[in-house]
Amino acid sequence: MSSQPTAVHTDAAPAPVGPYNQAVLAGNVLYCSGQIALDPSSGAMVGAGEVEAETHQVLRNLQAVLKAAGTGPHRVVRTTVFLLDLADFARVNAIYAEVFGAGVSPARACVQVAALPKGAKVEIDAIAVLD
Repeated sequence: MSSQPTAVHTDAAPAPVGPYNQAVLAGNVLYCSGQIALDPSSGAMVGAGEVEAETHQVLRNLQAVLKAAGTGPHRVVRTTVFLLDLADFARVNAIYAEVFGAGVSPARACVQVAALPKGAKVEIDAIAVLD
């Protein structure tokens, strides 16, 4: 693996909404940018404001970025979950566990924020270690 940082991009996840990459691979560590519930093909928010639907889309987007880098959720070692309302914690956590609940779950922080891009209710970023 190259020691130079390399951008990771896939059309299966939404294009960045700012001057950043979907992920950056540095050595064997993959730093995934936060994903919100954007549809990859249209760029529109999905879920109609329902946190469960948004969470499913966020995790699909994140998994697409991981796949583009040649890995999957099983190699994620750290995530951050940003919630617009901590009252949504249990609902988001149940869906999160469907993706990250088997084996060694990633270390994680979960914080309530004042606002998220595009009016999102949830955003998740991740760090993964590749072989």
